[in-house]
Amino acid sequence: MSIVHLPLAAARNLHLAAQGLLRPPRRKATPADLIAAIRRMALLQIDTIHVVARSPYLVLFSRLGDYPSQWLDEALARGELFEYWAHEACFVPTEDYRLLRHRMLDPAAMGWKYSAEWMSKHHDEIAALLDQIRDNGPVRSADFERRDGKGGGWWSWKPEKRHLEVLFTAGRLMVSERRQFQRVYDLAERVLPGWDDAELPSAEAVQHELLHRSARALGVVRADWVADYYRLRRSRYSAELHRLADAGELLPVRVEGWSADTFVAAELAPLLADAAEGRLVSTVSTLLSPFDPVVWDRRRAATLFDFDYRLECYTPAPKRRYGYFVLPLLSRGRLVGRLDAKAHRAQGVFEVKALFIEGGVKLTQRLAADLRAALARCAAWHGTPQVVIRQAPDGWATALSPEAVTLA
Repeated sequence: MSIVHLPLAAARNLHLAAQGLLRPPRRKATPADLIAAIRRMALLQIDTIHVVARSPYLVLFSRLGDYPSQWLDEALARGELFEYWAHEACFVPTEDYRLLRHRMLDPAAMGWKYSAEWMSKHHDEIAALLDQIRDNGPVRSADFERRDGKGGGWWSWKPEKRHLEVLFTAGRLMVSERRQFQRVYDLAERVLPGWDDAELPSAEAVQHELLHRSARALGVVRADWVADYYRLRRSRYSAELHRLADAGELLPVRVEGWSADTFVAAELAPLLADAAEGRLVSTVSTLLSPFDPVVWDRRRAATLFDFDYRLECYTPAPKRRYGYFVLPLLSRGRLVGRLDAKAHRAQGVFEVKALFIEGGVKLTQRLAADLRAALARCAAWHGTPQVVIRQAPDGWATALSPEAVTLA
């Protein structure tokens, strides 16, 4: 088979097509569209920061447009999704539980997410907690009173929170729902009553499937990218990708300017043909979450989009280059800039603290219209329809904001 050669722009558009970011939605979203979007991405990363919408809701907005955010919570409560450590903490389609079950059965390999020492030291308390849940129903961490006055990360969590988390990582507990975005934990056999470990595929079969899923979700994949999607244990899987290609599951391609072997999932062959012929064109302009798959791998985003992106919310304020919660700006197949934003829901204001445009991106009438509309859509979905731009390069604030609003 001849190897398809792709310009870099075509590789970008193939990636965006695989991610559901090729064209804007043509109709109002339905709950089924939400599940389809997550299946296309394979997983949806969870993060709790909500200076704008919490990340999983924002990732879906970028693909679905205006939709009720409670649909995600309802899908979890109906059992269409489950939570577990995939890329990081993620919502995953429930049919893929079998692909992550090996991690639960070997939790010692999960690093900081599991502590065998803690389980042993607190064996009796953990057994009593499981009995409580079995007899009285699901619990939240908030149901347990903190007695030492502390709070924060893993080492300062109250004991019951740590019990719940190690049991979750070990697959003994699952998240049955979220209430005000707080996890509600229940026994795994009640959340997923039909599961039988006798149905578990081999570890080799699971790795094979996770590599294939990653390739399909990424559109174009390289050995130095593929492990990151599901956080596989090794950093490179070159031989495995070549074996998938030999089996016909992946198609080898060459991308302009890259020396690395690159592949496309075989089921994306029609999109690959369109990309090679220049027929695959992204017309989407939208804001992306910092935890969107398009940008969560810094090296991949730099290689694909020439976009150096780093989340700075965990960086001390004096060391931040751009801001606390910076949203990349996607427009027609390019990452053209980023903005530090905050949604002031009480005032109905979407504040752009600072707008940054990538070098070489020119202020054109079409780009201004695209970004102005993207900002307006995102702001309206947040319930903050007034857009305020505090800081921007010359001419951009005027071009993107039709009116000035002052925060109270």
